[in-house]
Amino acid sequence: MVRILKSFMLGTALLCASLLAPASFAGETLQRVIDFKTLRVGMSGDQPPFNMVNREGMPMGFDVDLAMALAGAMKVKPEIKRMPFGDLMKALENDEVDMVISGMAITPERAESASFIGPYMMSGKSILTKNSVLAKVSEADQFNRSDLKLAALKNSTSATYVSTVAPEATLVEVANYDEGIKMINDGDIDGMVADMPICVLTVLRYPEAGFVTLDKPLTIEPVGIAVKAGDAAFHNLVDNYLDAYGKVGILAKIRAKWFENNKWVAALP
Repeated sequence: MVRILKSFMLGTALLCASLLAPASFAGETLQRVIDFKTLRVGMSGDQPPFNMVNREGMPMGFDVDLAMALAGAMKVKPEIKRMPFGDLMKALENDEVDMVISGMAITPERAESASFIGPYMMSGKSILTKNSVLAKVSEADQFNRSDLKLAALKNSTSATYVSTVAPEATLVEVANYDEGIKMINDGDIDGMVADMPICVLTVLRYPEAGFVTLDKPLTIEPVGIAVKAGDAAFHNLVDNYLDAYGKVGILAKIRAKWFENNKWVAALP
């Protein structure tokens, strides 16, 4: 009787587990990557030195190297899918990409619709400008002025930052950094709020343009990898890889390559 009861309880438990298991298990990210042997990584392709394209139109940058390393560890083909930064989270939700690696700050709002792994880097906000006064601000409220026009990437934390700390200023949302840089150069806006590495790189890239940026970032932000929420198996796999890369020094080497050495700038269009 005891043996029969144990068998019955085991069978019931297995039945309940099968009923409670998500019906879409076969369609989860990890299973898709395994089946198709491809890792689809979403990024904007215009956020140097995080990600950009060279003169031949090939993607390069910190995020690209990280994506290649992850695909290599999974023994699958990497597929970089470029799209405007503002469309990346929606593409992840719609299963158009398996992950987003695009200099994306980890925020509570983004964590409501995606799961984040990392951070793999710490960044912060700065201002790219030609305005000598604006380039010397040290507090956000110093550019909360109605006479200022500030650009920021659409759907980015930079745009949220401007709206929150400088509501008096006019926010101009741009599709990519090149658009904002051109607007500063043409005198259409006073400056662009962006991640510190991007501002510093732009100053180095266009030495004759008169661009300047802050000496210290206004904020500190963790940058991570976004994957679809609820896919624990894929999240754990990527998390383990990223943790290992940090421990063995791979992340440090990639960071030095793109953030401490500017030789690659010559490959840009």
